[in-house]
Amino acid sequence: MTTETAPTSTAPAQAHELSLIGALRANMRDYGLLLALILIMLFFQYFTNGVLFKPVNLTNIILQNSYIIVMALGMLLVIVAGHIDLSVGSVSGFVGALAAMLMVGWKFPPELAFLANPIVAGAICLVAGAAIGAAQGYIIAYHKVPAFIVTLAGMLIFKGLSLAILSGKSVGPFPAEFQMLSAGFIPDVLGPITTPFIAENGNNVVLHSTTMVIAIVAVVAMVFFALRTRARRKARGYDVEPFSFFVVKNLLVAGLVLFFAYMLASYRGLPNVLVVMAVLIAGFVFLTKRMTFGRRIYAIGGNLKAASLSGIKTERTTFYIFAIMGALAALAGMIYAARLNSATPKAGQGLELDVIAAVFIGGASALGGVGQVAGAVIGAFIMGVMNNGMSIMGVNIDWQQMIKGVVLLAAVFFDLYNKNKSA
Repeated sequence: MTTETAPTSTAPAQAHELSLIGALRANMRDYGLLLALILIMLFFQYFTNGVLFKPVNLTNIILQNSYIIVMALGMLLVIVAGHIDLSVGSVSGFVGALAAMLMVGWKFPPELAFLANPIVAGAICLVAGAAIGAAQGYIIAYHKVPAFIVTLAGMLIFKGLSLAILSGKSVGPFPAEFQMLSAGFIPDVLGPITTPFIAENGNNVVLHSTTMVIAIVAVVAMVFFALRTRARRKARGYDVEPFSFFVVKNLLVAGLVLFFAYMLASYRGLPNVLVVMAVLIAGFVFLTKRMTFGRRIYAIGGNLKAASLSGIKTERTTFYIFAIMGALAALAGMIYAARLNSATPKAGQGLELDVIAAVFIGGASALGGVGQVAGAVIGAFIMGVMNNGMSIMGVNIDWQQMIKGVVLLAAVFFDLYNKNKSA
């Protein structure tokens, strides 16, 4: 999350620490987003009389926004590459409907009964989503049809297909195994532990110990990799932030992680869908930061012609981006359907707006070439906390939509202001 400044000499340069102001300026967007999320949560914690931070409500925020975060990861790649995908909401709704028909709606003959198995049906749905994304990506990449037009057509097509295969009716409930995708929690293999802290009802808090152990391991790993990255930057002559600032930053992040882990552990532990999200987030961070494919995406979004001249196969990369987006939309559709425990004809409508808004609020540029996984995730949580907090406060849906629109506009304006200032 730290902006690298290349050494000015070809010889190994002597690394030096930035000033506190310099470190803040170099990472203003990242720190600003995290600070904004914290301030928004504190705001709603106060105005909801402490309801926001209740363990059950924090768990609900994760469950309610899991499918948005999953799709935001794919949308980040699409937007960084300079495109847009308006079909993700309809595709997720269609895949949820397909999952319902495979497991509940269609009665297969005995020799095809395995298709109704939740694992087999889930695999079919993921392949279907990837195929849909690949088909749209093929038209966009190789036939040069604007992504806006192709995905707008896809939005209409799959909205209609959802209505068709469901015959305008809701289909459910799903098998219990499938519901575990969104409604399940990891088992407490280590057994519960009782803390000396006193809960509101006067009883000792019983913690899901496996959740706390996972959180502690994650924090240790985070600190280890942060230290290693800082050491490597110094060894290569890059500027680094002051060590005191580095320590305070990582202590704050570690404290936040442990706090939320404690809150989740005091309810039912880590939701299964949070584990899925964590694996996807880690994978996409690795893809965008460490893999050649990820760097090619940024190159395409920064300057398509220059990327093509440098030897990057821009058409193939674009094709893969939309295939990944389709697979993630399919996974999000299954998570959404599992949470509702049924597939409905209107499922997924309007989700594409929340997904796109989350990515832009998270710092992605509308012009392409700029954006980070952490920003997209934080942007999605900002949207989710606002939705949850305003609902608890009883804010009318019309005001909620207007407030979210103002926040999105402010985020894009802030991004353009920073670009113009640095130009």
